Amino acid sequence: MKNTVKAGVAAVKVLENWGVKNIYGLPGGSINSLMDALLEERENIHYVQVRHEEVGAMAASMHAKFTGHIGVAFGSAGPGGTHLLNGLYDAREDHVPVLAIIGQFGTSGMNMDTFQEMNEDPIYADVAVYHRVVMTAQSLPHVIDEAIRQAYSQRGVAVVQLPVNLGWEEIPSGSWFDASQVYAQPKLANPEAKQIEKAAEILENAERPLIFAGIGMRGAGDEVIALSKKLKAPIMISALAIDIIDHDYEAFLGSAIRVSRKPANEAIANADTVLMLGTNQPFIDVTNMFEHVKHVVQVDIDPAKLGKRQKTELAILADAKKVVHSLNENINEKSETAWWRANIKNVANWKSYTDSLEQDVQSPLNMYQVYHAINKVATHNALFSTDVGDVTMTSVRHLKMGKGQMWRTSGLFATMGVGLPGAITAKLDYPERQVWSLSGDGAFSMVMQDLATQVQEKLGILNVVFSNEQFGFIKDEQEATNKGYLGVEFTGIDFAKIAEAMGAKGYTVRKVEELDHIFEQALNDIEKNIPVLVDAKITGESPIPAEALKLDSERFSKEEINKFKTRFHAEILKPFSEYMKEEGLSEAEKATAQGGF
Repeated sequence: MKNTVKAGVAAVKVLENWGVKNIYGLPGGSINSLMDALLEERENIHYVQVRHEEVGAMAASMHAKFTGHIGVAFGSAGPGGTHLLNGLYDAREDHVPVLAIIGQFGTSGMNMDTFQEMNEDPIYADVAVYHRVVMTAQSLPHVIDEAIRQAYSQRGVAVVQLPVNLGWEEIPSGSWFDASQVYAQPKLANPEAKQIEKAAEILENAERPLIFAGIGMRGAGDEVIALSKKLKAPIMISALAIDIIDHDYEAFLGSAIRVSRKPANEAIANADTVLMLGTNQPFIDVTNMFEHVKHVVQVDIDPAKLGKRQKTELAILADAKKVVHSLNENINEKSETAWWRANIKNVANWKSYTDSLEQDVQSPLNMYQVYHAINKVATHNALFSTDVGDVTMTSVRHLKMGKGQMWRTSGLFATMGVGLPGAITAKLDYPERQVWSLSGDGAFSMVMQDLATQVQEKLGILNVVFSNEQFGFIKDEQEATNKGYLGVEFTGIDFAKIAEAMGAKGYTVRKVEELDHIFEQALNDIEKNIPVLVDAKITGESPIPAEALKLDSERFSKEEINKFKTRFHAEILKPFSEYMKEEGLSEAEKATAQGGF
């Protein structure tokens, strides 16, 4: 009876014990002992052969965002490992657990400046909360176990550099163990009763309260809505949290600043009290969005976030979901207020505007009409992996998210190209659910080679590419800040042909009336585990800048307002000030200063 095991196999068994089902990467000479171990353990862990290591790392990061479980990717020494960095930084900035295993030349050639051998430690020192070079074969499974524990406990990236020869060495079968069965995430105690009482007092006395919910409230949307109704406080969310509150809730304002909806920007400019729940919105301080807010109650599980971006009257170190539960038990429902009514009217006006864009059958094909078609066929538990750019903004505005659906993207790092990798992992993680990849043509061009990975893995994913031959989000920024345009327009691509060449189904949409039929065909294709790419050839028009509205006659001339409304098809839109006046409210301010980019 064999009483030894290869160190690489023991390391892979550690991954399995921690619940890792999929591992993303490309082979290489310096990582081949891991490949041997994955071959031996192929019945227990699935190796996903991506076409670019960056896609593997972004898939691992998005896996952590969709599931909460650690994502794992690998690359060989030198370029294989450095290709991972974009996805690893995405994980770092969004504070999700990811393990990267980096190949290294064998120990006999280390520090000899030989082929692809270099001191890799400085490369990963910044991105990782834990980074180690394996020194002995027997320590390999321990280092992998430690890396996973550190990634979970510090909510970040762990990097393990593996000299290739060590993975092939035999170690005693009983010489290793892992902490997968005993590891537990710390749980904060219930919020203190005195803090709940103080928070309730501040909120009940507020004249213009606003709830600002972030990803810390995932899974508790109904409780946030219940508190909103009690306080008569509309709900604003961070852009990453658009799947927390049902789109149809009458007092749902959406997100603020640029990737935003109009009602949120106008409400935060006029609110006097804000209850922050599990959010660390990065634009608060650089845009002065809390400029006119008098009272802030902030709830977060991380003490480093409390008071970080705004002056805070009351900070509660606790799980935001527990705080909302306690507030719901301790607060009596308020009567309807003028503030509440004004915001509900404003939300309804915004929805009428977005509906008019989406249901327009007279204009040339644009993004909004495509979203209307998506909303009609998206299932109640659909998963959306959304890229970065205009598609982020329009998804926040036009996806009609409901309970059970999930939406993920690259948040703070905001890396283009994340949509397709995220869809790969989403479909592997949730094979029975409908999965969408939503990308602009600029972002999709960065990673389109891995449509072949979807085909190879037989993943029935709906990939929608919004093609307008430009980096629209950046083009709009250049319009506002530059003397002219440079580098924001490019030659178009026939993505449907590329999809067909890779073995996927490709469809090109040029007219509004084609949308429903093509999506019907696409739904049939994905049922057969065939990836689909829908190339929507849309106009290059810009989404309305909700952070820089020109609607109020007291601030802009009639000519400026008419020009603005005409450009953005916004004849139906009214300024929030109009609804506030209808309700007898004076305005604190009509807008906050919009800094940043």
